[in-house]
Amino acid sequence: MSLFSSSINPISRQSAIHSLAEKEFDILVVGGGINGVGIALDAASRGLSVALVEADDFASGTSSKSSKLIHGGLRYLEQYDFKLVREALHERELMVTTLSPHLVKPVSFLYPLQEKLKERTYVGAGMALYDALRGFKRALPWHKHLSQKRIKEIAPSLRLDIVTGGYQYFDAQVDDARHTMMIARTAAKYGAVIATRTTCVDLLREGRRATGAIVKDLMSGKTINVRAKCTVMAAGVWTDPLYESFGVKAGYTVRMSKGAHIVVSGDAIKSETGVIIKTDVSVLFIIPWGDKWIVGTTDTDYNEDRGTPMATAEDVTYIINQANRVLEPKLDRSQVLGVFAGLRPLVSTDPDSPTTELSREHVVDHPIPGFVTIAGGKYTTYRVMSEDAVNEAVTDIRRIVPDSCTETVAIVGADGYLVMMNKLAEVSREYGITQKSAEHLLNRYGSLFEEVLEVGQEDLTMFHRISEGLPYLKAEIKYAVTHEGALSVDDVLSRRTRIAFEAKDQGRAIAPVVAEIIAPTLGWSESEKQASIEDYLDKISRQNDLLENAMRKSTKVS
Repeated sequence: MSLFSSSINPISRQSAIHSLAEKEFDILVVGGGINGVGIALDAASRGLSVALVEADDFASGTSSKSSKLIHGGLRYLEQYDFKLVREALHERELMVTTLSPHLVKPVSFLYPLQEKLKERTYVGAGMALYDALRGFKRALPWHKHLSQKRIKEIAPSLRLDIVTGGYQYFDAQVDDARHTMMIARTAAKYGAVIATRTTCVDLLREGRRATGAIVKDLMSGKTINVRAKCTVMAAGVWTDPLYESFGVKAGYTVRMSKGAHIVVSGDAIKSETGVIIKTDVSVLFIIPWGDKWIVGTTDTDYNEDRGTPMATAEDVTYIINQANRVLEPKLDRSQVLGVFAGLRPLVSTDPDSPTTELSREHVVDHPIPGFVTIAGGKYTTYRVMSEDAVNEAVTDIRRIVPDSCTETVAIVGADGYLVMMNKLAEVSREYGITQKSAEHLLNRYGSLFEEVLEVGQEDLTMFHRISEGLPYLKAEIKYAVTHEGALSVDDVLSRRTRIAFEAKDQGRAIAPVVAEIIAPTLGWSESEKQASIEDYLDKISRQNDLLENAMRKSTKVS
């Protein structure tokens, strides 16, 4: 079924800007992170007219800087948050099997034990409960206990002088930025009007009721009055300042917690599985990421600029030191390829509670007629959060609205994905690409991979990699602007691909090549092209400067 095109590009953006000015919508969504796009999809799939505005790019905030895990939250069992864990596990199973199997993949983790009896009993009981909470229909295997001998075989980097055994269990992982963008495309497929680089300046009002929003198109500078029966704000860490600027009293506040991660090369850690270890304040994940590892995260209060959270030298030191408690040989700073840091928007009523103890539950607020907000929650439960927000919003729409159906609405690219994977060798022969490239494309675009390859039919160099050592094809760079809504070099290198933290130079060398590929579609002049390159290089430099200052003091973590 295809009602509309799922492609998002400069032409569709111009059409969206026109629609924002001309139409009245049932729901206007403010925010293009995972919750915003999820709300747009939920509302559009119920037959509502929907618009979404985002000040920057899809997932440009928290939703591109998570631990990239779709999980129940094993550590939330210690907080007795069984409802959240059960809900998240249900959503995990849905994503792996039905909603987005091309994007969400099973991943195994090892929980190393350092004490034979008491710890094994305690952790084993937790693992059993974690498995039980997901119910009997399951796509992922049960947990199992591993002996020290077996751990030596599958994870030789773990310190056997302190690791006595362990438990292996399964969760799932995702490229969060790609997943968010693909949900936006799915919403567009079902009729949502979507425009990035559009910021919400204020609410429109008639008396006490919100009747839409005043939106500024950041590319043209024009201001648009967007009329809507209900405006739903899913602004994450921007929630509090927006409430304040709108002059609306909030029913909650959002505490910002910073989560930093480092990326190291695959040969830095020898293991066939991810690893999770308990720290004094939280947990630390060592997560396989292609031929690399993502290690994190931190969980610290943050009160600085919410627009530019960065990993500090202290964050990197903490992560390396925690990982080195169980690793041999130990990690050091020279092995760090990239870093990233994001801000968790945690709902808080107690200003003195540490962020590690705040619930990951979400809150829906309806402070005035015609205006609904949502905050908190976990990436994994975005679909449930979106449903709750729309359920509240439809009370402002004076007609009968169908219940949510997103539990069965697959993300674009899911349909036919498994068939294509079964025909991998045939697919690679038919398109004249390596089997490895075919698998790479299928696991990023699903059954839409043919669209990606279309740009290479006239120019075979588009089938070449953008850079040696990275799997991305030049065709993917072009596709990012023709179908995926990318509008800058940063959009392409930071979110449509993850070159910004995967490449040793963070993509600095290929930024001009990327700009050259995308400039014609975006209609850039030479000066606009250079400005986009320089903007990206500046962002990378600011993060690197933070770390390089510390590197001068010490090349190795004690």
